[in-house]
Amino acid sequence: MVQEQFTALMPAISADLVSMITDKQSIPEEDAIKQLYASKLYAILEQEETKVWQYSTCMLYALYEQEKRTGEISFPDV
Repeated sequence: MVQEQFTALMPAISADLVSMITDKQSIPEEDAIKQLYASKLYAILEQEETKVWQYSTCMLYALYEQEKRTGEISFPDV
């Protein structure tokens, strides 16, 4: 993927994930944004070459929850 396309796609991915965090955890959007941006998952998601951006929002949320519970992220074999 061209970097410009990835850069354009990231806000949509982030917005979907923030929305899911807000809904599932019943927290304000601002808190969800802060939590997501502070996560290891987001740091990995920002790197196009990891291809994590290809995961569904549900999968990204599951990884986010796993990180919150365990402090680690175990990526599925795809």
